[in-house]
Formats: sequence, C-alpha cells, structure tokens
Amino acid sequence: MNYRKRFRVKAGTKVKLDRIDPAFTTEHDPKKKALEETEECVRAIDELQRQMYAERRHSLLIVLQGLDAAGKDGTIRHVLSGVNPQGCSVAGFHEPTGEELAHDFLWRIHPHAPARGQIAIFNRSHYEDVLVVRVHKLAPKSVWSRRYDLINDFERNLHLENDTTILKFFLHISKEEQLARFEQRLDDPLRQWKISESDYREREYWNAYTEAFEEVLLRTSTDDAPWFVIPSDHKWFRDLAISHIILETVRDMSIEMPKPTVDLAEIRRKYHEAIRGSRRRGRRGRG
Repeated sequence: MNYRKRFRVKAGTKVKLDRIDPAFTTEHDPKKKALEETEECVRAIDELQRQMYAERRHSLLIVLQGLDAAGKDGTIRHVLSGVNPQGCSVAGFHEPTGEELAHDFLWRIHPHAPARGQIAIFNRSHYEDVLVVRVHKLAPKSVWSRRYDLINDFERNLHLENDTTILKFFLHISKEEQLARFEQRLDDPLRQWKISESDYREREYWNAYTEAFEEVLLRTSTDDAPWFVIPSDHKWFRDLAISHIILETVRDMSIEMPKPTVDLAEIRRKYHEAIRGSRRRGRRGRG
C-alpha cells in the first residue's frame, strides 16, 4: 500500500471525517507481521536520521494532532523510539502561559522549529489556536479565522527558508475507542495521572471539534505541509502507517553523507604510527 497517497489530504479537499473509518486496517493479518514491519521502518528511520544529522542540510517537522487519547504520546514512543535524541526534539503545546498570551499566537511555536539536521515533533501544536480556541470561543471568529493563512505562511517559510519538510498527522479515533482508552487509563496505575475530569467534559464538544478539524484539513493541507488522516482505533496500524509515511518522505530527501574534511590517508598513517609506537613501548616494558 502507498500510505502517503492513501491517507494524504489533497490541497483544497473537503474532508468528512465521519466517512473515514477510524478502525480501518489493511491486509496485515496477523498483527505480528505489521509490528515486525513497523520495527523495520523504525530502524531505517534511525539510520536516515543519523545521515540527516551529519549532512545538516534538511530538517523534518512532524505535527501530531488528535482528540484526547488519540495516541500522540504512543506514536512518539513507538515510531520514533530508535531516533538518536541528539538529533530529535519533542515539544508539547497546551494552555498558553500569560507571557505567551501577550504575544502573537505563533510566538511560542517558532523557537521549537527544527534546525537543519534535526527532527522536531510537535505533540499538539499551533493548530490548538484554531481548534480549542474556536470550540471554546476563547477568541472571536474574526480572530481565529484569519489564523489559517498565517499558519500557511509560517509553514511555507519553514519549508522555503530552512529546507524543512513538514508532515502533519491527524490521529482519527472513534468516540467509542476514546471511551475505552479512558477506561484503560483508569485501571492502569502507570497511566492514571493522565486522566482528568476535563477529558470527559470535552466529549460533549465532539461534533464541534470534528467541524474544527475538518476546516483545518481543508484550509491548511498544502503541497509544502500536507495533512494525513490516520485511522487510529488500532494502535498497531496507526504506527505502521505513520512509520511508512515518515520513512518514504525522508528517503525522498536524497540525503548524502558529507565528505570528510580531513586527509584520511594522513590520519590512517598517523594511526598506524601510533600503533607501532605502542607495540615498541610494550616490548621494552616486557624486557
């Protein structure tokens, strides 16, 4: 399957999320085969990220959005677990601070954009300012409605000025699956800290969030920064699809390892001289 083609939102396309099955999977059966394939992708991404870090010409921004329990943390843990932290960063964007609110809405985002050679992952992102802000009426429509164009300009700037490739994933889950995951958190001592009363209150706004996400997909999926709607009721398929899309995208960057900046022949000569000197000193010591 061509995962990029299958799940990409073409620029200017109106998406109806209720027509996309969040439990969709491919022919991968049993699940074990998909897990093995995902592991292969993760290893390949790690190798390419090492080359990207060495080359320092390209960068990659991965945006993860979705309703509560959609799997943003899980995606980071499973798909990008093998990437060297030296070349990768994760930033989470939740309720803005007072200082952040005193600036334009993109002020807190830009410092976390990836430098050349880096991968940056946004766990939630600048899109909160056309999602939560819209749904909860934290700003009038006249304010948040003009942010789509500002977001497109921001992402275009990253792409053109810093060779940043942008991948944006909407993790699409069903209302029933979300409730099941909330129940799992309640029963798991290691995840109980993630549960709050607001998680359940937010379910009352499900339809409003759906409309907001649909407009985000329509207004901000561009050639430079495409959105992908990933069926995410099955975590293993979510990870499989996203790992394939990331891998295929990074491969298309045509990354090349930089050439050595030193005379390798001279370095080898000095290395062998050092080895011979060490051996001579060892023989004298034994004598």
